[in-house]
Amino acid sequence: METPITTHIVKGLILSAISIVFSIVMYVFNLFEYSWLSWINTAIVMGGLIYGNILFANQSNNNVTFGNLFAHGFKTTAVIIVITTAYTVLSFKVFFPDMIDTILEISRKKMLENPKMTDEMIEQAISMTKKFFIPFAIGGTILGTGFTGALASLIGAGVAKKNPVDPFSNPAS
Repeated sequence: METPITTHIVKGLILSAISIVFSIVMYVFNLFEYSWLSWINTAIVMGGLIYGNILFANQSNNNVTFGNLFAHGFKTTAVIIVITTAYTVLSFKVFFPDMIDTILEISRKKMLENPKMTDEMIEQAISMTKKFFIPFAIGGTILGTGFTGALASLIGAGVAKKNPVDPFSNPAS
């Protein structure tokens, strides 16, 4: 009996759910000031994508190529991008509208630590960021997740065991 293959959609849903739960925990416990925590989320997603590629190769009896594995990983990444982008918009507009002000206040504190920035420069930067916050968040989510996913897909495709079958090696008589 053939092993069922876990689809990229299921893997993308699972990794998106983990990422969203991590984001909610950061919001609930007000951990935005610790920017290094977002790297944990990135590491979890990358690890999940790499493991997803290895799992796909194993479920396919290792009869896959580098391209098959990379494509599977990037399709999983596409699912993650769609879901996390939708969550990002909903979180800033519906679920946690005060999150924008919290993030802007953290940015203001960091800018005040820079002696080269005047109060006028800080106000101008904050007002510009507030105006374009949602587009920047969407773009950052898409580009950041896409880059992370492409890198993890490359790594996963590289480390997974491959035993591709050459269709020309054993011609049928």
